[in-house]
Amino acid sequence: MVESDQTRIPEWPEALDVRRLLEQGWRPTPFHQFIVKIHSRCNLRCDYCYIYEMADQGWKAQPRRMARPVVEQVARRIAEHARANRLDRVSVIIHGGEPLLAGVDHLRFALATIRGACEPDVRVDFSLQTNAVLINEFFLEVFLEFGVEVGVSMDGDREGHDRHRLRRDGEGSYDDVRTGLYQLTGSRYQHLFSGFLATIDLANDPVRTYEALLEWNPPGVDFLLPHGNWDNPPPGRPPDDSTPYADWLIAVFDRWYGAKIQETSVRLPGQIMRLLLGRGSSSEAVGLGPVAMAVIETNGQIEQVDSLKSAFDGASGTFLHVSRDPFDTALHLPSIAARQIGTLALATGCRTCDLHETCGGGLYPHRYRTGTGFRNASVYCRDLYRFIDHIRTRLISDLDGFTTRGRS
Repeated sequence: MVESDQTRIPEWPEALDVRRLLEQGWRPTPFHQFIVKIHSRCNLRCDYCYIYEMADQGWKAQPRRMARPVVEQVARRIAEHARANRLDRVSVIIHGGEPLLAGVDHLRFALATIRGACEPDVRVDFSLQTNAVLINEFFLEVFLEFGVEVGVSMDGDREGHDRHRLRRDGEGSYDDVRTGLYQLTGSRYQHLFSGFLATIDLANDPVRTYEALLEWNPPGVDFLLPHGNWDNPPPGRPPDDSTPYADWLIAVFDRWYGAKIQETSVRLPGQIMRLLLGRGSSSEAVGLGPVAMAVIETNGQIEQVDSLKSAFDGASGTFLHVSRDPFDTALHLPSIAARQIGTLALATGCRTCDLHETCGGGLYPHRYRTGTGFRNASVYCRDLYRFIDHIRTRLISDLDGFTTRGRS
């Protein structure tokens, strides 16, 4: 028997009373980061991709490329939001799919249109995430013209990368990515390279993976936990007390932190260290800071963070569109307010954890469970606790040693 909508118990945060939050003094944090989906398709077929391979298949109904009138609407809405909220600076991330499929001319049009709508009183910091396969001199000159920082998705050495990041013909993309990287890291464009996104695979040796990425002298590396939740656990995450992902990350952390000279930044442990030392986090993966990010799909729909597509069909949707809705409207939706209310959004068990201010419940999509929605601990709860505790223990030991040496 199918449960009717009338008897269905809302999943968190559907019933979140935003009006009451406002009456109690809460105020939303304006969006300062906008992810613009300039193209909805990809030239690779990565088997772990949350957009194409997981629960939400809405990409099939999206236009392949964001039309120019939609780009213009997006630009006006970003500028409107920044000025209404007295922001003098915003971040715009050009994304996909694979954004370079949009073509050089269209990409230049989008960058120029967004900057033109915002200047002179609102500065736009552009970045772009790519698989690097299509990088060439023409794209690089556009990046140079607009100061676009370029992040590359790469999973380590050839064996680790080609296990999942395949071309449409089923062959590995490692050689194609290296070709693009050689151009990006040339002397003329090297300052535009912002680093790597790498999805963790437990089958890959962690230190070898990290050192393969170091070959390119990246300014930063961000290791991503594979998307999963309580209904669909990530690979190798059994329902027991083991911590395979913490073990993997600890090996990377010890190699990175123990180096005589810092070779790069590694985002997740770096943000954890900031939080443990009483500072804020710029990552939605840890900490309790408000998530102030909006996604605009190729058809102009305003959505939440697109990693939510890994949870269920429609999880990232808002039913808002740049043609009729300002971004301020989205800030008052329960689904977006829930990402900005800190401890109030955590499961009861999380609130009593001694590391909850650092962990922050983990990445929001990883908390999902049918029936209770997103008000659960992360499916990576044990891994996160062990990893954070390892870093905490290491920091305490080093600080104690520093204090002891200072007294001698």
